[in-house]
Amino acid sequence: VYLTEEFLENTTSPYYGGEVDYGDRAEHCWNGDHDNPNHISRLRYNTMYVPKFMERLRATAPPGTRPWRY
Repeated sequence: VYLTEEFLENTTSPYYGGEVDYGDRAEHCWNGDHDNPNHISRLRYNTMYVPKFMERLRATAPPGTRPWRY
């Protein structure tokens, strides 16, 4: 993970523009929830990632495109 983060931070064309989140020596399949154990946090992936996904859609959609917002 450390090497992947370093590689991504050095991209330029295009820059990846994302985030790498990891716990210090956290278990395999850790998902970025710093407050709950993996057996709990894996049950709430949608509430963790859908808001980030929607923000990315809003930020990069062509002007006037709104079909996913009802």
